[in-house]
Amino acid sequence: MKIALDAMGGDFVPQAAIQGAINALKKTKDEIHIIIVGDENQIKSELGNSIPEHISIHPTTQIVTMNDTGSKVLKRKPDSSIVQGIKLVKDQKADAFISAGHTGAVMATSLFLLGRIPHVKRPALGAYLPTKSGGKILCDVGANPDAKPIHLLQFAIMASMYLEHVEGIKDIKIGLINIGTEPTKGSKMYLETFDLLEKELPNFIGNVESRNLFDCEANVLVCDGFVGNTLIKFAEGWISTFSNMIKNKIKYRMRFKMGAWMIKPALIDIQNQYNYEEHGGSPLLGVNGISIVTHGSSTSKAMMNSILLAQKSINRNLIQDISIGIDEHLGALS
Repeated sequence: MKIALDAMGGDFVPQAAIQGAINALKKTKDEIHIIIVGDENQIKSELGNSIPEHISIHPTTQIVTMNDTGSKVLKRKPDSSIVQGIKLVKDQKADAFISAGHTGAVMATSLFLLGRIPHVKRPALGAYLPTKSGGKILCDVGANPDAKPIHLLQFAIMASMYLEHVEGIKDIKIGLINIGTEPTKGSKMYLETFDLLEKELPNFIGNVESRNLFDCEANVLVCDGFVGNTLIKFAEGWISTFSNMIKNKIKYRMRFKMGAWMIKPALIDIQNQYNYEEHGGSPLLGVNGISIVTHGSSTSKAMMNSILLAQKSINRNLIQDISIGIDEHLGALS
């Protein structure tokens, strides 16, 4: 098994990717070879000019920045770590690609070089949400801001396949993010989506309001990319703000400090449970190859877990399973 890892994407380059690769190799029992893609001098400097066993370097000369237009990276920066890493998957020299870099560039390049799984109309990006009852996936979270009902049906199918086969969660139930639980709520597109999901998916439970995301019965939550991206970024911002508020309050009074000391283990446990680094990245669902996007601020821990996620996606035949799931609904998808 070979995994291509972008060393030049994210806030902590190339340290996060390289240390994540080293840690992943120590943690897994599988035979994995990691191809670190990026500037050879920076990579060797971080490795101390000693390349560990099961790691190799694929040198590149260009770097994709957040100022680049994602759809133009393939043409303008063909020797970037993103393009070259995805090309390794296309040429079957790697089984998966991982990047904490420009999401739009990874999405556009993956779509162009790898193509779509047969009958998939639009790939989507799903975000895994850990919960006390297991986990949920929110899809789409940014790839398709102007989706149609047929696209949301496919998002539901692909996210279900991912959650069941990669995360090992059974008895999948699907909910549609909406402004109310009644079937008559929402825009025309959401009304039509409700009818389509109800017709095609026996495990569809109806609309879910955003306040019930974490405690609702559904573990696959579908929406268009505009809604999903707004939700996920609001959640990130609120968690950060709430944590800072607690820290600031604790500073002012001694009894607050004593109380914080007593509940510290519980706070750490909750923080770990909802920390994105514990899970790693998210695969681009619908792309005909495993291409994983992880958070731009990912540390070595997040990169390590993204590698382990790629390993599971390969071992559990994610692409083939999504293809089977899509084929079962070809009548509605045509």
